[in-house]
Amino acid sequence: MKIKPIRNEADYQKALERLEVIFDAKRGTEESDELEILAMVIDNYENENFPIDLPDPIAAINFRMEQMGLKQKDLVKMIGFKSRVSEIMNKKRKLTLEMIRKLNADLNIPTEILIQDY
Repeated sequence: MKIKPIRNEADYQKALERLEVIFDAKRGTEESDELEILAMVIDNYENENFPIDLPDPIAAINFRMEQMGLKQKDLVKMIGFKSRVSEIMNKKRKLTLEMIRKLNADLNIPTEILIQDY
């Protein structure tokens, strides 16, 4: 087992190829240990070089509503009046702290997403 830091795209591709070879390693073996360490090194490289931004708060609300089969009228109890829901969903008004708390509790959307500027 010889694992090196990933410094460039070529190193990254080699690491991915090796990961594919040892992916089904039996737990407790040397290859299994290599797999764990290699996965961490690859994850670190990907996080530094291919960061994934958090989704827009309104996009996250829309996505969760779609998942849960909700309509905008269902947000009234979390956000307020029907007109306020419309303003929020059309990005004409910002979410308040109280709205964020209710959306987090009722729709289980992480607060890190809901507090972002949009």
